Amino acid sequence: MLTQSPDTAPSSHDRDGPCEIIRGDQSCALLLICDHASNALPPGYGTLGLPSTEFHRHIAYDIGAAEVTRRLARHFGASAVLGKYSRLLIDLNRGQDDPTLVMKLSDGAIIPANREADPFRDAQEFQRRVEHYYLPYHRAIAGELSAIRARGEVPVIVSVHSFTPSWRGKMRPWHAAVLWDRDDRLARVLFGEFEKEGGLTVGDNQPYPGYLRGDTLYQHGTVHGFAHALIEIRQDLIAREEGQAEWAARLQRYLEAALAHGDMHEIRHFGSRTDRRT
Repeated sequence: MLTQSPDTAPSSHDRDGPCEIIRGDQSCALLLICDHASNALPPGYGTLGLPSTEFHRHIAYDIGAAEVTRRLARHFGASAVLGKYSRLLIDLNRGQDDPTLVMKLSDGAIIPANREADPFRDAQEFQRRVEHYYLPYHRAIAGELSAIRARGEVPVIVSVHSFTPSWRGKMRPWHAAVLWDRDDRLARVLFGEFEKEGGLTVGDNQPYPGYLRGDTLYQHGTVHGFAHALIEIRQDLIAREEGQAEWAARLQRYLEAALAHGDMHEIRHFGSRTDRRT
């Protein structure tokens, strides 16, 4: 059953479809994506039975990531696809068969309206979320990639996320992280640029590993042989406009350097590394 609490619900909208698409110009092969851009929910879902305050936390979205993505898109004239709804509705950065596609428990918060939303108990509601919110997002990404390919270009994909400064009472030492799986072309350049600048602690597949079969970059990057990487930024560094501007400017410099490498614009398939996060 869907729990409706219109007086306390996070923002909701569905007029323009389940994802935000920024159209780039014809000269840019970079595609930016932001899976967890928003803490909103579609009409009819209320707050999923949660206190509205939970939607200001990282469990609902990647704080600061959307604006960094939009700034990068403006700078490069790049296309971008951003998820319009909270990861608590459905996690766009998961494979369709992942048991955490619809989360029932996230960082201590039980999500009441998700309790039975799975293929075994409430398959109708589960499938509704897949068909109305998950699949259109991935079709939009595939469409933007096809448009780049139709221009005779090989896409480069960058996914922007953010992570919490602390986890289970322990402070995380990283300012940012680069996640990657089989294809390290883009990751190598990004690590090199971070090292040149200095003064930042950068995780190599930390605090999360980047090898999850079925996630967004696996579906759209690994499978097709496009250069790709996921950049995570610590949320306290991009929670405000000045931090978002600073990190967008930093990533602009790094990505400009990366896009100048000819091998970024080649289709390459790499051997298997692993299929699961640990």
